[in-house]
Amino acid sequence: MVEAEKEIERQKDNWEYAANNITYKDHLMPKTTVKGSQFAKPLLEFHGACAGCGEPAYLILATQLFGDRMMIANATGCSSIWGASAPSIPYTINHNGKGPSWANSLFEDNAEYGLGMHLAVKQIREKIRALMEEGIKANISDECTEVFNEWIENMDDGEKSKYASQKAINILSKDKYKDNHIVQEILKRKDFLVKKSIWIVGGDGWAYDIGFSGLDQVISTGEDVNILVFDTEVYSNTGGQSSKSTPTGAAAKFAYSGKRTRKKDLGLMAMTYGNVYVAQVALGANMNHTLKAILEAESYKGPSLIIAYAPCINHGIRLGMGKSVEEEKRAVEAGYWHLYRFDPRRKEEGKNPFVLDSKEPTASYMDFIMGEVRYSQNVNTFPELSKELFEKSEKDAKERYELYKKLSQL
Repeated sequence: MVEAEKEIERQKDNWEYAANNITYKDHLMPKTTVKGSQFAKPLLEFHGACAGCGEPAYLILATQLFGDRMMIANATGCSSIWGASAPSIPYTINHNGKGPSWANSLFEDNAEYGLGMHLAVKQIREKIRALMEEGIKANISDECTEVFNEWIENMDDGEKSKYASQKAINILSKDKYKDNHIVQEILKRKDFLVKKSIWIVGGDGWAYDIGFSGLDQVISTGEDVNILVFDTEVYSNTGGQSSKSTPTGAAAKFAYSGKRTRKKDLGLMAMTYGNVYVAQVALGANMNHTLKAILEAESYKGPSLIIAYAPCINHGIRLGMGKSVEEEKRAVEAGYWHLYRFDPRRKEEGKNPFVLDSKEPTASYMDFIMGEVRYSQNVNTFPELSKELFEKSEKDAKERYELYKKLSQL
């Protein structure tokens, strides 16, 4: 241990060199692979989360994939605290000066807040389309007609819209169009030429409980928004209170002897709409699966819901928060957490939309939950009740897996 001020001064030159001379190589490999995605610059850095928190990694990965065109609506909670640690904010920009736009809403209305962002962007982009169609009819020039048609064709494709937008800006910025009303109206809205990637994020206290009615309303609209839920299975930011995501037998505030009822299955509820992309992921258990789910969700032209398992300091992981990634893997191996994807597009191909990506459990469920204080503490305080609740918890998990297995075989 040394004095911070002295160490910061000593490392200053090293930091400046690394920051200014070492660059990310996102062009070396496709970002659609786990390895390739890690060559891309994370546009979320130096966050304020607890050491070992399972939440930030999911959003960091999303910024590596879509960060230069992301708009984030963040529910109040842990993610809005570590995502906006005053007096700074950890969201940053790439070498082109592009990065996520971020805003925080109330606990109870974040889904609606994010939908509002989407509808505003949608309205502006529809206006751009109308202006371009007007420009085609007016036959401003052959080059304008070409770029207008190219943009309209690719306006809803994230990557293709980047190239079409830059090409349009290069053409429309020529001096010969400076007096053209249609061109100037389009250039006023040039920040919206590239398709935005709208992300509505928050914890399970928001998504499962207080903000659930809003979340349900948003996915019922069929609009193209992406919802990312950090599932810590408690109200993490307010002290570890029990939520509807808390599993049977887990101790939490307002459920000190262990929660009596089973965990709400948010993903299964969303699937009943039939037109919602739903995935349940755990980065430490299967990085490729997590990456694939995020890419599929973002590319789906409709509502998407990703439920991400996030170990939390409130879990009391006996191995320590330094092992939180391994804890995610252990959760899946024990059948405590299940991985799946529900993609409505598969129905159009004559395939089952539900894909179960978890294998049969290979590890002991009881050994896993005994590795976390939120469960093990009940053995001493409520021995008889804890035995009953733990057996019910394991039964609930097995029933969930059997149900998912049946869905995957339809």
